[in-house]
Amino acid sequence: MATANPAMNESVYERAGHADSLTTVMTLQGAVVKTAFLVVIVLLTAAYTWSQAAAGASSVAYGLLIAGAIGGFLTALLTIFVPRVSPFTAPLYAALEGLILGAISAVFETMYPGIVIQAVGLSIGVLAVMLFVYGTGIIRATEKFKIGVAAATGAIFLVYLVNMVMSWFGTGLQFIHEAGLVGIGFSLVVVVIAALNLILDFDFIEQGARLQAPKYMEWYGGFSLLVTLVWMYLEILRLLAKLRNSGD
Repeated sequence: MATANPAMNESVYERAGHADSLTTVMTLQGAVVKTAFLVVIVLLTAAYTWSQAAAGASSVAYGLLIAGAIGGFLTALLTIFVPRVSPFTAPLYAALEGLILGAISAVFETMYPGIVIQAVGLSIGVLAVMLFVYGTGIIRATEKFKIGVAAATGAIFLVYLVNMVMSWFGTGLQFIHEAGLVGIGFSLVVVVIAALNLILDFDFIEQGARLQAPKYMEWYGGFSLLVTLVWMYLEILRLLAKLRNSGD
């Protein structure tokens, strides 16, 4: 199965095997509840980092951001390679990501008042729309669709990787940061690709329930979906910032 999200790979379910009994089977409802719980954790820790930044404790907020970035990366790797520990690592990952999002959101809000509530609203709206089109079968996660989204996502991350490496030498792909038509167009494409990744996430979770994966995979499915949601929110935030700058 082609997938753009590194957390979502068919081999995960192969390693997990089947549940021991019907009472320990992964369900769609269970995955939804776990995902909602993880989102609440993100909001709580994000609110804490935001409050620190708003109170003028910028050094504390920055420290939390760094701790969240490093800890979140390591926790994500552990979750991906050892899915069985996801009931513990998924909430921890959510808490660490919240620290990052709170700090970044506070910076954007200071520069562009009102932008965060817009980004949150758009993220919720996109999630609702993608749930609708997936649930009604308007968009189906066919193999060609999965390969196409995976290829597009890989290309985007390759662009970001090249930009990061070039920035070490004092240059970079400036067009992806500019507020002109090219920069806005690039961000818009990235947001669309991130939204399409949600279709793969929904299919991944549904596949787990269909294969009667162990119940702990509900946490893993929630973690995997959260990875995409965080990415999409940040990209929407960047897009809105570019649109604000283009109007100046």
